[in-house]
Amino acid sequence: MNTPKWIDSILYPFAHHTLEVTGGRMHYVDEGEGNPIVFVHGTPTWSFVWRQQIKSLSRNYRCIAADHIGFGLSEKPTDFAYTPEAHADNLEQLIEYLQLKSITLVMHDFGGPIGLRYALRHPEKTKNLITLNTWMWSLEEEKKITKISRFMAGGLGKFLYLQMGFSTKVLLPLGYHERKHLTKDIKQHYLKPLSTPTNRRGTWAFAKALHQSNPYFASLWQQREKMKSINKLILWGEKDKLLPLHFLKRWQQEFPEAKVIKYKAGHFVQEERGGEVADAIQEFMEVR
Repeated sequence: MNTPKWIDSILYPFAHHTLEVTGGRMHYVDEGEGNPIVFVHGTPTWSFVWRQQIKSLSRNYRCIAADHIGFGLSEKPTDFAYTPEAHADNLEQLIEYLQLKSITLVMHDFGGPIGLRYALRHPEKTKNLITLNTWMWSLEEEKKITKISRFMAGGLGKFLYLQMGFSTKVLLPLGYHERKHLTKDIKQHYLKPLSTPTNRRGTWAFAKALHQSNPYFASLWQQREKMKSINKLILWGEKDKLLPLHFLKRWQQEFPEAKVIKYKAGHFVQEERGGEVADAIQEFMEVR
């Protein structure tokens, strides 16, 4: 595929690859050689959010980062389910297509419940799990999140997401502790792929999924014992305004063996602490 003119080749200097999956053509990057690292993004981001880590880690590892259908440079159909399960199916299809083994999964936001399903289904192929500000359990008890999600599922919420670009224009900036990291150029790389109402269906679907997909999230959590033997690293932005800090405590309580590094950063810790996150991943993988 041709590189869109709005992409800065210095910020995002990667070759484009595509795979036909359920819903259409999925875009991904595949840089470097060595043991594979698969990066899984959330909303309203795309593989661009991992650019700093890919640039650094691709010197020693094979770095793969897909754009979910409806995000980034992937197709944005009107008839795709846009559920976390559907995205998890596509990610699994990509990993199987690339015939990856001894995988390190790096997951953020909705990337957690999308990527972790692969680990639960294929623990024998999953070497490391690295999670950044995410979850893997039902959010039914999170009354604030549920209330907001139910509101966003209604007519006004649909208008805010599809017509007004609420996810990129409001939530994205909220995800930064230090707004200086969200420069005009970087913000444009998040706005451009979601520049029309049709292109924003994926972001609205994720807003609804915060309550509609609770049975799916709960099913993942019920299988968490399968993850016990997999190496774990948790990288957490403690100044997150979008996900509560007690999510981190739940991870720690359930997986006390996990190594935890906390940062004075917001939800998008890989943006605000790009080099430090890359170094932490590198160091973690070197000893495993």
